[in-house]
Amino acid sequence: MPQTEAPGTEAAPRIRLRWWTELPLILLVYACYSAGRLLARGDVTTAVDHGLAILRIEKVLHINAEHPLNRLFTREAWLGVPADFWYASLHYLVTPVILVWLFRSRSLRYRAARTWLMTSTFIGLIGFTLLPTCPPRLLSAEYGFVDTMAQYSSWGWWGGEASAPRGLGGMTNQYAAMPSLHVGWSLWCGVMLWRHGRTRAARTAAVLYPLLTTIVVMGTANHYFLDAVAGAAVMGIGLLLAPLMMRTMDRLRPAFAARVPSFAARVPSFTARIPARIPARIPAQATASPSVAAAAASTASLDTGAPIVSGGCQTSTGERIPWQRESRFGPGPEPGASPSDAGDGAPAAAR
Repeated sequence: MPQTEAPGTEAAPRIRLRWWTELPLILLVYACYSAGRLLARGDVTTAVDHGLAILRIEKVLHINAEHPLNRLFTREAWLGVPADFWYASLHYLVTPVILVWLFRSRSLRYRAARTWLMTSTFIGLIGFTLLPTCPPRLLSAEYGFVDTMAQYSSWGWWGGEASAPRGLGGMTNQYAAMPSLHVGWSLWCGVMLWRHGRTRAARTAAVLYPLLTTIVVMGTANHYFLDAVAGAAVMGIGLLLAPLMMRTMDRLRPAFAARVPSFAARVPSFTARIPARIPARIPAQATASPSVAAAAASTASLDTGAPIVSGGCQTSTGERIPWQRESRFGPGPEPGASPSDAGDGAPAAAR
C-alpha cells in the first residue's frame, strides 16, 4: 500500500522527468519572478510608509531584533562581511544545489518539492506587488539602521545600491522586502534536508541554515523580522497549494500532449522500410546463384508475410524441423531422390 506523506511532499505518480525539460522550466520561472519584481515597483512613499508601519508593530510587540543585530554587524567586520557574502550568494547557490540533489537521488520526491518551491515563489511575487515595502537599510538615518552591504561593498562584488553586482543595482527592485524569500527559500532547503538527508550533518544543516539566514537578513538591515515571518507563511501556503497545482497539471498534460503530434507518427518507421530495399540492392548477376536466389526468396517471403512452412506450422529463417535432413543443394529435391522423398507438396517427376 502507498505510504502517506505530509501534504505537498507526498510521492507523486511516476512521471519520467528529464533534466533538459526541468532546467528550462526552472529558468523560466525564475525569469518571470525577476521580471515580476521589476514590474511590481511601487511608489517610494508608499513603500516607506509600509516599512515604518511594520517597524511600529514590531516595537509594540517588542520583537524588533533588527536594531541590536544591525549594530553588531556594523561594529564587527568579522561578522558583517561574512553575513553580506551569505546574503548575496547562498540564496542563489544552496537552493539550486538541493534541487539537483533531489532530482538525482530523490526523484520520487522531486516533483512535489519543485512544485512547492515554485508555487511559493509566485505567491511571494504577489506580496511584492500588493505590499511594496522599504527595507530598514533604506530608511532615513534617524531610524538607526546602517546598510552593511554598502559599508562593506569594497570586500565583495556587490555595489552600494543592493546585493546585485556593481552597476546592476538599478535593475533590482529594492522595495521588494515583504515577504523575505531569502528566509522562505532557506526554510524550504531546511525541510528538504531534514526529510531526505539521512545523516546527522544534513539534519544539523537543516536547522542552522534557515535560522542563520533569518539572523543575516535582519543584521544586514535588508529585512524586518516580520518579513521573515511572512516568508515562512508564504512557504506554508505554497505547501498547501502544491498538491492542487500538481493535480491541475496532471489534468492538463493529456490535453497538451494531444496537441503535440508524436515524432514517431510523423516519421515512418525505419525498420519497416529496410526489408523493401534489400531485394533491390542484390546485383542482377548474383541472382543466378541458387543460394543467393534462395536468400532473396526468403527475404521476399518476409516482406509478404507468407509462412515458411505451410499447414499452420511457421518457423523462422534457417530453423529446421527435428530429424529434417540438411540439404546441400538448395531448395527442391536432391538429385536422384524419388518423388516420395520430395514430400507431398512436391511436383511429380517428368516421365
